Amino acid sequence: MTQDNKNNEKSQKISPFHYAFYVNDLAETEAFYTEILSAKIGRKSKTWVDFSLFGHQLSAHINPNKVARVQSGGNVDGKQVPMPHFGVILQMDEWKALAKSLDEDHTIDWVIEPHVRFEGQSGEQGTFFLYDPSGNALEFKGFADLNTIFES
Repeated sequence: MTQDNKNNEKSQKISPFHYAFYVNDLAETEAFYTEILSAKIGRKSKTWVDFSLFGHQLSAHINPNKVARVQSGGNVDGKQVPMPHFGVILQMDEWKALAKSLDEDHTIDWVIEPHVRFEGQSGEQGTFFLYDPSGNALEFKGFADLNTIFES
């Protein structure tokens, strides 16, 4: 990557991503993503539903034969993070508010509870993991400065 590309990468607005995934039950999925994670419903049919989750497009497709809860994963900081997983990177204040909101909802079964990694270092980040009702693993990260996402 050239120096110009590196500078542009830091100064460019981050574009929304799209991710499609399988779920066991659309009604249960809709309830979780809208009621627990405050996602907004977009288009939907009898076999799929689109959500806007912090401005990113998630497409949940019904296929109970393809979904299995991830039980183990990669070792990160001595914790077993579920693999594969997907999620959203938020500003730290949004992340803290979401973590607090989820913590107050006693139906959340944390995979990894909210905590801060690299505290006081470049790339400091909050993180937590949870499962959706179909067993898809989600990670939510929070950064005080989004320009430090890729710093080591």
